[in-house]
Amino acid sequence: METLIMVGQLLLGLSILVGLHELGHLLTAKMFGMRVEKFSIGFPPKIAGFQWGETEYSIGAIPLGGFVKISGMVDESMDTAQMASEPQPWEFRSKPAWQRLIVMLGGIIVNVITGIIIFVVLVYNNGETYFSRDQVIQNGIVAYEYGESIGLKTGDKILDINGQPYQSITELTSGSALLSENGYYTVDRNGEQVKVEIPRGFINTFNSEEAFSKFVAIRFPFEVGEVEKGSGAESAGIVAGDKILAVNGQSIQYFDEMQAALQPLKAQSAQVVRQRGTVTDTLSIPVTEEARIGIAINPLIEPVRREYGIGEAISKGTSRAFGVVIVNAKALGKMFTGEVSAKNVSGPIGMAKIYGASWDWVKFWSITGLISMILAFMNLLPIPALDGGHVMFLLYEMVSGRAPSDKFLENAQKVGMVILLALMVFAIGNDILKLFN
Repeated sequence: METLIMVGQLLLGLSILVGLHELGHLLTAKMFGMRVEKFSIGFPPKIAGFQWGETEYSIGAIPLGGFVKISGMVDESMDTAQMASEPQPWEFRSKPAWQRLIVMLGGIIVNVITGIIIFVVLVYNNGETYFSRDQVIQNGIVAYEYGESIGLKTGDKILDINGQPYQSITELTSGSALLSENGYYTVDRNGEQVKVEIPRGFINTFNSEEAFSKFVAIRFPFEVGEVEKGSGAESAGIVAGDKILAVNGQSIQYFDEMQAALQPLKAQSAQVVRQRGTVTDTLSIPVTEEARIGIAINPLIEPVRREYGIGEAISKGTSRAFGVVIVNAKALGKMFTGEVSAKNVSGPIGMAKIYGASWDWVKFWSITGLISMILAFMNLLPIPALDGGHVMFLLYEMVSGRAPSDKFLENAQKVGMVILLALMVFAIGNDILKLFN
C-alpha cells in the first residue's frame, strides 16, 4: 500500500505538471494560428484519447512526460515527411521567429506560474511553523552524526550562517547555505564564538530525507508525557507532568541529556530525581536494553507559528519559488566542477520516495510546486529536444537573420533525444543503487 501511495502521488503530480506544461505550448500555438495535431499526457502507446477539432487529445501509457505535436515543427515525432512538403500558413515554421519563441517558452512560463501559485497558496493557507534563531540561541542544538563530522557540538548556539542571521533552523541545511562558497556557521560555544566551516561537497551528505535527521536539532527542556503501561517508570510512580531533574547524579535539563545519561545504564537501574510540583524525590527505575525507562515526553518549547496576509504571501511564495531555481542552478554548476556529486540526480523512483508513503496534501503540493520550478529550469537548458534547445536555435535565427536548416534541426533533435535518454537511464540507475545502499 505504501508503494502504491508513493506511485500514486508521483503520477498525479507529474500528470498535473506535464498537462499544464503542454497546455502552455498548445494555447500559445493556437493563439498564433498554428495547427496543433496532438496533445498527450504521457508517451505512447496511447491508452485513451479523443478528437476535438483539429487536435487529438490522449493519455499515454508511459507517464514520465508528454508532448504537443505542432504542424511544421521539428520535434520528437521526427515527422520528416511533413517537413519535406511546402510550408503552409498554419505551420510552426511559417510563423515569425518571435511567435515561435513564445510558443516554445509557453510550457516553461506555465510551469513557473504554477510553481509560484502553489507556493503562494501554501504560504497564505498554512503560514510557517519553525524553531527560530532566538530559540536555537536560547537552547542550543543537539549535534548528531553529520553535525559532529564538521565540528558542531551538542550545546552549540548557532548565531549565523556565512555571517548573516537566519530565521529558521531549517535554513541551516538549505541549499543556499550548503552550496555557498567558503560557507560557515558562527556558533557560541560556552561563551566563546567559534567558526565551523561547511566543507566543500557537504551537500552530498544530504542525499535522502533520513540524512537531515542526522545533522542537528534544537535542544528542548521537557516534562513527562504519557507513561508506558507496565514500564519501570509506571511501577516507580512516574506520572504525566513530572519533571526529571537528574539521572545517577547527572543534572538533566534537556531531553538529549537524559538520553545520554541512560545509555550506559542499559539493563541496570537508574537513580532518577523526580520533581512533582514543589516536591522532589529520588526513584530507582530499571532501564531497558534500549536505554529507555518507559516514558514519552512533552517538549516545553513550542515552534514559532507565523501567518501571512495575501500581500506577504505573494512576496514570500514568489521568493521561495525562485529560490528553488537559484539553488538548482548553483547545484548544476557545482556538479560540473565535481563539488556536487552526480549521484544526487534522481529519477522517478527517487521522486516517488520524496513524496513519501503517506498522503499529506500540504506535502504533496509543496513537492509538486518544487518539481514545477525544477521542470521549468531543466526545460530551459539549451539541450536539443528540450524547449531550451528550440529557444537557443530561435534566438540564433533572430540575431543572425538565418534559420538553421531542417536537416540540422533533425540531427540536433536526434542528438538531444540520445542525451535525454542517457540522462534518464543514469537517473534511474542512481535510484536503483540507492535502494541497495
